[in-house]
Amino acid sequence: MLAAHALVDGRDSPALRELAGLPRRSDETEIRELYVQALHELGIPLPDEETAGRCLLVSLAFGLAKGELSPKDVADRLSMTVAARTREETRFLSVAADYSEWIDPDELPEWENDLRTAAHSLTASDLGPGMPGSRRD
Repeated sequence: MLAAHALVDGRDSPALRELAGLPRRSDETEIRELYVQALHELGIPLPDEETAGRCLLVSLAFGLAKGELSPKDVADRLSMTVAARTREETRFLSVAADYSEWIDPDELPEWENDLRTAAHSLTASDLGPGMPGSRRD
């Protein structure tokens, strides 16, 4: 879907068009190869692993804050290899990592509230240049 949105926004390349046309359940390796190729064709440098991880944190926080993702969606999509640099990123990652499918149902609302609070703190923070939602872009 990101590729389709990029096309709608006026970006275009052969790999981006191919990526936009892939079925939802396509092979992850094929998706990654096309993604990297599309970035290259568009002249966009591939972010390093730390930057990509931090962008993922911010993207998930915004998705949760906007109601586009549930707390469980965030926990499921978060890779524990993501590095956090700021206090807000660390808090969001820490709270998200506390999720387990065996969490007591009575504790779930408190965890969800803590995750939403951490997401709002992260999305409201001054994230730095180049980060999604940054006030210094």
